[in-house]
Amino acid sequence: MNPKIFVGIAVVALAAVLGGILIMGPSIDLESPSSTSGASDIPQIQPIQIELEEIVVSKISERSATIDVAFEITNPNDRSMIVTTMDYQLYETGYSQSEQLGGGQIGHRAEGMVEFGSNYYTLLGGNSIILRDEIVLKNSGNTPELWSDFESNTNTWRVSGVVFYNLSSMTSGQENELSFEFTQ
Repeated sequence: MNPKIFVGIAVVALAAVLGGILIMGPSIDLESPSSTSGASDIPQIQPIQIELEEIVVSKISERSATIDVAFEITNPNDRSMIVTTMDYQLYETGYSQSEQLGGGQIGHRAEGMVEFGSNYYTLLGGNSIILRDEIVLKNSGNTPELWSDFESNTNTWRVSGVVFYNLSSMTSGQENELSFEFTQ
């Protein structure tokens, strides 16, 4: 017999197994394969939780101010999650309700099929992680009331943004997002 036939059969069988894994995703039950109960046995995935840990004006001079921002992200699930990106905007509400002082992006969203060196955060089940960022503002001299609030530490803050996350498996569903807004 021709060995190409055996190789062809092996390739088709492997493709069928991988196709089955991709189709079934996280609902594969290896413990009891004879179970015929419906989707009600699949544990529901809860969204991650985010809290504003702190906003601190850590350095201030006549020319610039450095603001440290920290967020605590908690995974309430038993399964691991991947936090890919957190985008946020920072407002000092005593100065202006609508003018954004700063903001940023923590993490990195993959843009191709495979991307090496991605900056994302794996969040194990039942654990939390603190994500920090630093914003440096230059003093233009046009906002003395804002700089006065920095010096006297009487700032009132509003932070809003969105966190992008997904399950820790490539076959476990789409990217999720969670919007947030905090005042301090």
